[in-house]
Amino acid sequence: MRDLACAALAAEQVGAAERCLELSVAYARDRVQFGRAIGSFQAVKHRLADAYVLVESARSAALGAAFAADEDPGALPRAAAVAKSVCSEAFSAVAGETIQLHGGIGITWEHDAHRYFKRAHGAGELFGPPASHRARLAAGLGLTSY
Repeated sequence: MRDLACAALAAEQVGAAERCLELSVAYARDRVQFGRAIGSFQAVKHRLADAYVLVESARSAALGAAFAADEDPGALPRAAAVAKSVCSEAFSAVAGETIQLHGGIGITWEHDAHRYFKRAHGAGELFGPPASHRARLAAGLGLTSY
């Protein structure tokens, strides 16, 4: 049950991380600073690109866990541990970037960014933090540490 729950939570985390990225991209398009949209600045582009890579990597891990749950239950413990670890860290990182890219408005009640941030950190601990799932993977491979 824990592995199924981790796979389901990983899918939720990917969806929420994707929404954070969508909010950030839209804000970067609309917010003007120094006469230009902030999305035109190289530093902002790089941060958004890094967030995109995290979301897509997490999506792959979550899909792997979902496929294992459906088609190869023997592979589910490993796939769920990978998905929970990768998706938790990706969601936390992307939610943090959302706060940063939105500036002061991102942490106020007027914007949803703070809700995603709080959810990311709560969901990251649900069913065990990422480090515990990496330890499960290491133990399954016969490693003493990861």
